[in-house]
Amino acid sequence: MRRAWPVIEPGSAYVHGWHIDAISAHLEAVTAGEITRLLINVPPGTMKSLLAGVFWPAWEWGPKNRPSLRTVAVSHTERLALRDNLRTRRLITSPWYRALWGERVRLTRDQNRKGRFETTATGLREAVSAGSITGSRGDRVILDDPISVDGAHSERVREAVARWFLEAVPTRLNDPVRSAIVVIMQRLHERDLSGVILAKNLGYDHLVLPMEFEPERACATRIGFTDPRREPGELLFPARFPREAVERDKAAMGEYAAAGQYQQRPAPRDGGLFKRGWLTLVRALPASCATVRAWDLAASLPRSGRQPDYTAGVKLARAPDGRLYVADVRRDRLSAGGVERLILATAAEDGPSCRISLPQDPGQAGKAQAQYLVGRLAGYDVRASPESGDKATRAAPVSAQAEAGNLHLVVGPWNEAFLDELCTFPNGAFLDQVDALSRAFAALARPGYGLLGVL
Repeated sequence: MRRAWPVIEPGSAYVHGWHIDAISAHLEAVTAGEITRLLINVPPGTMKSLLAGVFWPAWEWGPKNRPSLRTVAVSHTERLALRDNLRTRRLITSPWYRALWGERVRLTRDQNRKGRFETTATGLREAVSAGSITGSRGDRVILDDPISVDGAHSERVREAVARWFLEAVPTRLNDPVRSAIVVIMQRLHERDLSGVILAKNLGYDHLVLPMEFEPERACATRIGFTDPRREPGELLFPARFPREAVERDKAAMGEYAAAGQYQQRPAPRDGGLFKRGWLTLVRALPASCATVRAWDLAASLPRSGRQPDYTAGVKLARAPDGRLYVADVRRDRLSAGGVERLILATAAEDGPSCRISLPQDPGQAGKAQAQYLVGRLAGYDVRASPESGDKATRAAPVSAQAEAGNLHLVVGPWNEAFLDELCTFPNGAFLDQVDALSRAFAALARPGYGLLGVL
């Protein structure tokens, strides 16, 4: 690929990343017959289409001396499928390629179209759009992003693509035993084609490479590959996607899209424990509300290759009729001193009538930190308590109130980030705002703040 790059991309320099080695190793395992079903989930812009759809087929025909192989390449639109067909044809007809393998790989004159071209050894490369593979047959069926971003959010489109994949694609292989299906795509929905493959346990080797490393999801495959990253948040391809570019694009995409396209673990936009349709926006709080500001603390600053959790403070109000209102959210990545200053400044803004609830981490250090902050907040109604149970269990009571239509949001600039995290919980990259919301609800439920008369 390094040597062929100037033929395909003469205007840009080749930039290497270790993930290219990882994908290449798995494609080479397909060539060797070690893998016949391969699913690769990687973020957009990481050269997956060029690698799997252009360089790999040309490598099998030329350097591997297998010009009789037949490849059917599928994308969600004919335009994209044709794009990579043309790239492949440009490569194998280039002077560089022909000087090395021209005697092996010769195209026929009568079957040399942009959508399908054949070799004199009866090999072919054919481009088709998802859903239209009938009549095509190959030793390789490569599905590169078989569903679009818009299509992934249409139940009708998702079901049509899944049905076509399950019923039609397996019958399009030349050899049911040795021919291979390769699916390479970004995750777009929990029930996209990757989700179908994984849910049905179809026996695919699965290479998953998120943009930011999550140790608990570190990928290991049976050919011996393990994700080489160790630090949480470590980037996949910093040479092309440095931290500032990733953060900029995540902010534009939103939590839901970033969870799928970047992290390869989509959560439903409507949420699991929380759904957007349950939550309504209001302009202001009703009169005579009881309020609690609950915090979820993370005292570490971002650094190169790593993005820590946020410190988040959620202000929850209960109206006399029992309805709940998220009145305000503060969220930032700060040092320990910055966290303390944020809590003190927010308490001054909220006023002494707003109760404050702080988490107390296990151990003596956690108890000492909680005591220190309580002391700094003298004059306010502040309580510190340890967490109990897992995050989902703690969120379940407030989720029930949201489902009943009792949870509302006061309009504010924090709304979208809050909703994104709420509705990707517990699969989102960050859980700090939900943890703070759960703590605030628990604080309001304590004696003296009892949730009586909830509709």
